[in-house]
Order: sequence, then structure tokens, then C-alpha cells
Amino acid sequence: MSQPLLGRRIAPSKNVLLQLIFWISVLAPVYAYAGYPVVLLALRLVIHRGVKKHPIEPYVSLLIPAYNEADVINRKIDNSLALDYPADRLEIVVACDGSKDETVQIARQRADGGRIRVLAFAENRGKVPTLNASIPQLRGEIVIFSDASAMLMPDSVRKLLENFADPQVGAASGRYTIVKADDVSIGASEDFYWKYETFLKVQESELASTLGGHGQLNAIRKDLYPFPPPGTINDDYVIPVSVLAKGYRAVYEPTAIVCEEAQEMTGFGRRIRIMAGNFQQLREIKGLLNPLRPLALFFFLSHKLIRLLVPFAMVLALMVNLFLLSSPMYRGLLACQLIFYVLALLGMVWKLRPKVLMLPYYFSMINAATFFGFYHALTSRRGMAWK
Repeated sequence: MSQPLLGRRIAPSKNVLLQLIFWISVLAPVYAYAGYPVVLLALRLVIHRGVKKHPIEPYVSLLIPAYNEADVINRKIDNSLALDYPADRLEIVVACDGSKDETVQIARQRADGGRIRVLAFAENRGKVPTLNASIPQLRGEIVIFSDASAMLMPDSVRKLLENFADPQVGAASGRYTIVKADDVSIGASEDFYWKYETFLKVQESELASTLGGHGQLNAIRKDLYPFPPPGTINDDYVIPVSVLAKGYRAVYEPTAIVCEEAQEMTGFGRRIRIMAGNFQQLREIKGLLNPLRPLALFFFLSHKLIRLLVPFAMVLALMVNLFLLSSPMYRGLLACQLIFYVLALLGMVWKLRPKVLMLPYYFSMINAATFFGFYHALTSRRGMAWK
């Protein structure tokens, strides 16, 4: 009678190969999420490229793309009017992308034809076509993009614009924060993730340029706007990175703060869209190669490419581990993996306490979305575009 597959003895040469595959699979996520931040900190010890910031007051267009945002558009306009910036130097433009609710009517009630304007597009085409159609109609030297559900701190625009005093800065992004994290089961994990992302973006920005920004608070010099293809998903990545290819920097301003409620960030479908966009944005590497921008390319490979490989590495590590059970060490490593995935499954069903126990579920969820995002990127599903 033949032995079960996992009980068979493995030839020494194959055993070495399996161990090599296992450790490469383990080191991929370890480097992506732990090693890379350490490398950035080490680089900061020898490299620092500050931005020549000082207060400026250029004419600014605050562009708010909106699709079915009737519940928040009034609050967003009030929030925009409360910004600490000269009223005669700021226009607030609501770009309605074929909304089916009362968004257009509500926004038009607030419009005055000057400081507040409404661009009402009849057809729902997605976020990027709406941005592309709106940009030529804006009056500002600097365009600031801000989602309808995101609320800006009063000094956020001033803080963000200080970076544009440096002629080398082509784009700048503010710091994204989560509020009311306890309202959803993964709110605390989401908040932790964005704080972690903020740390990475600050280091990248100080070293050279950050890759990508936040659609909730993202700015670019109007004459550098790249008019991305209509099918672009992660516009808040493509728009800032485009300035690098033109010889400018994209920087991160942690003192320019924008807030969004945790419930706005939930949903597996949203994660799939982000991951589909992450695969799509791999094509942006060409802008970092000619001419070669070594640090930005390193950020791209470490912060973007390797992250996309992490879920595949996680599956591979679990599968290969099953063939290495003759060693107590590998049996222990398998036990650790199984405990992690059991916690992930429990977190999918219950709101675990303490909050740290929800991290396995959150980490597994965002990585599981990669597989679906990969499929949608390959099949070019039009429905993945931001609305």
C-alpha cells in the first residue's frame, strides 16, 4: 500500500529546494511589511531631501467629484467654506458624475456662480472621466482633489500649499485619518493600517518622492495634470506619480489632515477595486526608468510590486510547509500559520477582543482581495472604475 502524500520521505535535494521556496515565501511578506520600513529608516540616516516650504496663497480650485452623495454634499460644502484660506483665492467646484439622487439639486442650491460652482455631467462615466472633463473648466493654478465624504481640517489647504512654494514640487498629498473607528468591526485595524501607510509615505517623501497620495486630499499643479485613461482605477496614485516622469517631486504633508468615518472605508468590493488598480498601476514603472530614478524605483518595487506578491507567497508558504513536517521546527511554523488563519476566520464572524486579534482577519482580507483584483485587472472589467 502506498504511503500518504504528506507522509512520504522526501529526497534530500528536494527537501532543500522546498525549504528554500518556503523561506522565500515567508520573507516576502516579512520584508514587505516589516523589513521595508526598517530600510527606509536606515536610508533616512544618510539621505534627507527637505522641501523648501513657506506660506503662499495661489488661486486654488477645490474639485469635489461626486456620485450619489446627497447625504454628505451639504456637509462637504460647509466644510470647504470653513477652510482657513482667502475666499477670493479659492473656488469650490462640485463635479457631479451623473448622480441618480439629489446631489446636483442640493449642490446647485449652494452655488453662486463664483466661489461655488457645479459641473453637472448627465452620464455616469466614473471618477477619472469626470476629473478629466472638469480640469479644463477650473480657474486655479493648483487643483486640490477631495472626495465628498472626506472632511478637511481648517488649515489643511494652507499646509498642503506650502509645499508648492518649492518649484520642484509638482504634487502633494495630505494625511488621511480614520474617525469613529469603533463603529465598524475592522475600524481599529483600518486606522492602524493608515497610520502605518502614513509612516511609509513620510519617509519616502523625505528621501525623494512619495508614490501615490490620498484621493481625500491630493493636489497637483494644474498644468501638470496627466489626463489619465478613462479606465484608470487608482487615480490618486497615477496622478501624483505622473509628475515624477516630468521631473517634479510628489510629496506628503502630514500636517494637512483630512478625516473620514471608518464606515466609508469598509467593504470587500472596495478592496478588490484598490487591488485591481494596484495591478493596473504597474505600468507606471516606465516613468521611473527613463530617466532612471533609483530611489523612486526602489519604493515602487518594495511598496507596490512586492505587496502584490504577498498573498501568493502566503499560500505557497502554507502549501510547502505541509511537505516539511518531519522537522519539529516546521511543525511549529505550520501551527503558527494555522493559528493565524483560525483567528482570521473567527474575525470574519465575530468582533474579537482585544482589537489586536482582528488584525489577522484584516490582513487576510486585504490580501485575499488581491486574487480578485488580479482577475479583474486581467479581464479589464469596466465595472471596477471608481464611482
